[in-house]
Amino acid sequence: MNNLAKLFSRLSLALAVTCVSAYTADAQSNRKLVRTGNKFFDRENYRAALPYYEQVLANDPNNAEALYFAGISYMTFDKEKAAEYINKAQSVKPNVDRDIEYWLGRINHINYRFDDAIKHYQAYIPNVRKRDDWRREEVAMLIQHSRNAQKEVANPKDIFVKNLGGVVNTEYSEHSPVISSDDNYLLFTSRSAGNNQNSSKAADGEYFEDIYETRRIQGDEWEQPRSIAGNLKSSGHDASIQLFDNDTKMLLYRSVNNGDIMYSERQADGSWGDAKSIGSNINTADFESDAFITPDNQRLYFSTSHYSEDGDLDIYVSQRQRNGEWGKPRSVGAAINTKFDDDSPYMAADGSLYFASRGHNTMGGYDIFVARYDSVAKRFARPENLGYPVNTPDDDTYYRLSPDGSYAYLSSYRIGGYGEKDIYTINYIRAARVMGRVFATNDSLAIPGLELVFNGQQADKRPISYRDVTKQEDGLYDLRILSGRTYQVEITKDGQVLTTESFEMPMVLNDTTTVEQNFYIDFGDDPTRVTTAPVLAADGKPRDKGAATMEFKNIYYDTDKYELRAESIRELDAVAAYMKANPNVNVSIEGHTDSRASEQYNMTLGENRANAAYDYLVQQGISPRRLVTVSYGERRPVATNNSAANMQLNRRTEFKIIQRQDTQQEVPVK
Repeated sequence: MNNLAKLFSRLSLALAVTCVSAYTADAQSNRKLVRTGNKFFDRENYRAALPYYEQVLANDPNNAEALYFAGISYMTFDKEKAAEYINKAQSVKPNVDRDIEYWLGRINHINYRFDDAIKHYQAYIPNVRKRDDWRREEVAMLIQHSRNAQKEVANPKDIFVKNLGGVVNTEYSEHSPVISSDDNYLLFTSRSAGNNQNSSKAADGEYFEDIYETRRIQGDEWEQPRSIAGNLKSSGHDASIQLFDNDTKMLLYRSVNNGDIMYSERQADGSWGDAKSIGSNINTADFESDAFITPDNQRLYFSTSHYSEDGDLDIYVSQRQRNGEWGKPRSVGAAINTKFDDDSPYMAADGSLYFASRGHNTMGGYDIFVARYDSVAKRFARPENLGYPVNTPDDDTYYRLSPDGSYAYLSSYRIGGYGEKDIYTINYIRAARVMGRVFATNDSLAIPGLELVFNGQQADKRPISYRDVTKQEDGLYDLRILSGRTYQVEITKDGQVLTTESFEMPMVLNDTTTVEQNFYIDFGDDPTRVTTAPVLAADGKPRDKGAATMEFKNIYYDTDKYELRAESIRELDAVAAYMKANPNVNVSIEGHTDSRASEQYNMTLGENRANAAYDYLVQQGISPRRLVTVSYGERRPVATNNSAANMQLNRRTEFKIIQRQDTQQEVPVK
């Protein structure tokens, strides 16, 4: 070998050694980062663990361990990303962890992929060690929960769930909504950084719970929340429970003595006084988590682990004694309490007991149940699951009805939320009045004697049908139909079908609202042509068919986002300007998505897109009562979802004019 060859040989060897050393150093560094992340992971401090895993993945996107632990960590904050990471971890390294099939089951379960969840749960059972019988029982239970969820999601209720919005909800956990008797003052609990009065953090790395207050501005618009700590400030968790005694007193939870129920009285200056124990018959050395005092101030329902053998929560009731103290509690009974956690009791005005449970026929995690009281048998009947979409495959808790019982608040982990647990309102979709006339396009006279049949579906896909005939004297039809859905309207004369046309009935949450819908039939070359002009009206008089001809441009969004683009602001400014110039005009804001994610996820994403436009218009001075939001998710594409360009067309918000005739009578906000 000549000298030059020897030199090249030495250089090649040195380069190889350097590359191996660098690779080894990177691998060692990645292992160290994963181990550091796992220290936080083991303490359930997922927010602190994630940066370490993400640092590894920035260097090595296929690091199975980092993908696996990051995926589990993301389950609390971003369920879609959690699914992406855990699935990729198994793809890269099928045996990345002995529990991989368990976590694949969990992530598919909470993402509404129930068949896949059951498949992974069943695949996991043979891997459970003999000594871990508890885990085998848990997985069998999760399989049943998945089947429960399949049944509930396939039979949804006519309910609209709305996020309370980004003023109240944050990337942290918000829960335990408490509403005042006038429905305008809200207490809730948050673990956000915000103006949290307790700067220290709990063992899981999150801020301690703190109680916040906010007041309603109008509609769904709330003031910036403020901490009410003051005299209530403590070194641990403080959480809102209930306002009672004409809103002058508050029940709260405090993490003392493993968790106690306290109360506070409002002071003359409006602040809250020192927290005091609710009583020794209620608080024990064990965990008391939540409570509710009945409107007559005579009974206290509360959750405690004190009387259970395995530490799970059960619901008990205590009667007020003559001396004003709470008496010895008794169980509400085996019909309600299970061997799992039963928590968050709330009694409605009709005596029905609402509560959250991990038992019964839950869809997964906590579900909301209601038990009706049988006054003859003097006991509660078997609890009923409130169903989907009130309940989800994840935790749904702290259900509280509004003062008039027309809607409810609850806390929930849901796809499309702001981060962890958020506060939502549960709105019951109403039947509403729809009325109008049928005109010929070449004549201003209404046509009498036409039969109109509105064919649609309930939320559970069962068919519904409504019919009326236009009257001889004024050509008017008048019906009450279920709102928030699309109808196929068949118009006939003497048994002959003149036309069939789709009609989108806006979602109405107030059953006093009237929707005016006129139809126009072209008896020219195409006798089946019908155009529609849906108008929200304060009375039954027909509107001119050209009254709602203004068209706004759609606004568009990035994939899986609902932030407004710069060009969207210009279009929204145009909408705001038009509405200011036309005070008799209301606008329906309709959010749409492409088909990339699950249908439920897309419904929430569409809602968030509509809400983003809604929030901007309100900021520009448009009254919330002139705006209606609705989400269609992926259900109404304008293009086939088979290309990036077409998907962009579907990621949109549309604006449609809905008018009212009397500008002094405001249309209820959805």
